[in-house]
Amino acid sequence: MLSRTADHLYWMARYSERAENLARLLDVTYQMSLVPHDAETERSNWNAIIALNSLQFAYAKRHDEVTATKVLHFMVRDETQPSSIYNCLRAARENARAVRGTLTAEMWETINETWLQLRDQSFDAICLGGIAAFFDWVKQRASLLRGAMFGTMLRDEAFQFIHLGALLERADNTARILDVKYHSLAGVQHGEADDLGEASDFYHWGALLRSVSAFEVYRKVYRDVITPERVAELLILREDLPRALHSCMEGIVRILGKVRNSRSDETVRRAGQLYAALRYARMDDIFARGLHAWLDDFIDAIGDLSARISDDFLVGGEPGEPTLP
Repeated sequence: MLSRTADHLYWMARYSERAENLARLLDVTYQMSLVPHDAETERSNWNAIIALNSLQFAYAKRHDEVTATKVLHFMVRDETQPSSIYNCLRAARENARAVRGTLTAEMWETINETWLQLRDQSFDAICLGGIAAFFDWVKQRASLLRGAMFGTMLRDEAFQFIHLGALLERADNTARILDVKYHSLAGVQHGEADDLGEASDFYHWGALLRSVSAFEVYRKVYRDVITPERVAELLILREDLPRALHSCMEGIVRILGKVRNSRSDETVRRAGQLYAALRYARMDDIFARGLHAWLDDFIDAIGDLSARISDDFLVGGEPGEPTLP
């Protein structure tokens, strides 16, 4: 496969996954904002969205204060902001258009229709229809694309690079959302909250689990109250949960083994090393070291792996990135 073709397929998947992950993150923050709390906590929660995506400087250039409405507009529909859902879906479609002949008809129609439906919607129109409903729509469109890919594509190199891009983006996002939300929610210790506080705590952790489609899974696996430690364990070490770090790394290692070339030995080795660290990890050891430090190192390792994959297989950079007005 030509490296440019692989490049477009890989970034098509990453942009699509990025839009879905951003919708999930914004949705959980929005749901949490519905629970009564003070203004400083509200501002901190929305500011975390900006910091999570390293957009503090870009946001400060556009807005003089952090509010729910301004952050939502900035992250959902701002056409000048490359990481907004609008521009991620635009970039996914542009990358798909560049390799239209490599995709199945069902995949192209799903990506193209998603962009056409979003293109003419203003932020006011999105809010009028319900911002939570919009986030559900983004997640549903991403699920349709995944279904079309797994249901119609030949398991060739094109499929592998699409899946690889999605898994890398997903692993990075799961680590980031767990890092930010774990530390903002873990303040209520067992036995220290009244009934109202416990109900609010349960609501917040439930919203976090729903943001990664893991609420029902948690109840099935643990059959008990939701605790911060078990949420972290579920999202890090479960190999059978699609959005868990262990599951993502297992898929990445498997795909790299299929597409490896003469330049990729070190990339394959580092991916295997990261996978082995997850496969044989224990939560006690992770917490003893510090969850934040452990997740920071994981995010850095995923970034290094992404750069190496780009050097070994792809053209480099992020092609198809929308041209901003």
